[in-house]
Amino acid sequence: MIDVSASASEALVTVTGDLDLSASESAPAALRRAGQLDSERLVLDVCGMGFMDSSGATWLITLADRVRRRGGTTVLRGASDRDMFVLSVTGAIDLFEIDATHRC
Repeated sequence: MIDVSASASEALVTVTGDLDLSASESAPAALRRAGQLDSERLVLDVCGMGFMDSSGATWLITLADRVRRRGGTTVLRGASDRDMFVLSVTGAIDLFEIDATHRC
């Protein structure tokens, strides 16, 4: 499940469960909703994410790239070591500001 919300200072995208091919029906709509938010700072909370496959990684990368293209920052919160490895191997880790202080 992907939830998109916003406050006055930032947008929040919360991913719970698996971000894989099974999420492919809801992911495009969530990407559009997140893209319509006017916040320069997007917090991507993956504390509740179980498994991420290549389609899930592509979704995260696409979201962060869209935010970067409009001059914003994507903060990645709660990523596992495996998630960080996948994003590093794809060369996309620099699209994210890593919140190392947040504890899930």
